[in-house]
Amino acid sequence: MSGIFGLDKKQMLQIIKIAFGSCVAVLIAEFFGLQNAASAGTIALLTIVTTKWETLRLSCFRLVTYGITVVLAWILFAHVDVGWEAYGMFIFLLVLISEIMNVKATISVNAVIGVHFLTTKDFSGEFILNELMLLLIGVGIAIVLNLFHLNESHRKFLVSNMRYTEKKLQEILVEFATFLMGNEMSEDVWKDIENLENQIRVFHTEATTYQDNTFKSHTGYYVEYFEMRQQQCEILNNLHCETMKIRELPKQAKVVADYILYLKEYVLEKNSPEAQLKRLHDLFEEMHTAPMPVTREEFEARAILYHVLMDIEEFVLYKTKFVENLDKNKLKKYWEVE
Repeated sequence: MSGIFGLDKKQMLQIIKIAFGSCVAVLIAEFFGLQNAASAGTIALLTIVTTKWETLRLSCFRLVTYGITVVLAWILFAHVDVGWEAYGMFIFLLVLISEIMNVKATISVNAVIGVHFLTTKDFSGEFILNELMLLLIGVGIAIVLNLFHLNESHRKFLVSNMRYTEKKLQEILVEFATFLMGNEMSEDVWKDIENLENQIRVFHTEATTYQDNTFKSHTGYYVEYFEMRQQQCEILNNLHCETMKIRELPKQAKVVADYILYLKEYVLEKNSPEAQLKRLHDLFEEMHTAPMPVTREEFEARAILYHVLMDIEEFVLYKTKFVENLDKNKLKKYWEVE
């Protein structure tokens, strides 16, 4: 839900944390009488990122690469007379090492620290400690502030996305069933599937953000759920392609349509699809024992219909795999299974 200037609560909280954290970092640096105190605010700003885990990882990388920055600055700024040449070489080596170590996010802060060494040419233990203190204050404030997230409202948002996804999947399945009963396929089905796929990608990103904002292993449940729904959407794309190849509906098409309508009722979060899978296998047996088709057209339609059933089976199996991968902790937490 949008708030001030069209921003939601999560965005506003992030803006407030960045502004507040930057101010507090500068105040602390000034309290300790550090040189370049304003840089502590910049470091806090650049370290307060989207999630708790990202902030912790980035903070560790900043501390590790600080030592590299000091060594590079000492080698270049203490031994190369021309400032701009030295700084250019410093940035080149800093970016090169960051790329090799896959820590590009640390470049901005280390470049700021490098400027301090360039302008002062001071490599005394006291000044090196000064810069380290700025770094520790900035990342410390970022870590503390990123402990505060609207996790409960974010969780409710994810649950509402799950209900929305299930509703849309049910609607699309009804469209396929309607077609197999002899009615026209809606021209919007393909677009509906594509739109749902795009929305699930967004939901998956939100679930990943939620997971990274907690220190609990079971929160990966939401990520796994939307991955399962993404896979099912891919199957619906295949199903759409198969049904569009049918030129003449065989009589078995209605039986398949009835099964799809039955299955639609069980496209729910807390459903383990053993019963749906058994009924589908029974339907396969009926198809095997049915009289052989007489005409070429009927044979082709029956073959396509069999592929439709195989797609539906894969659709159900993705949910089966999802349920099988749930450990006892997740079953108890999300399905209330003791």
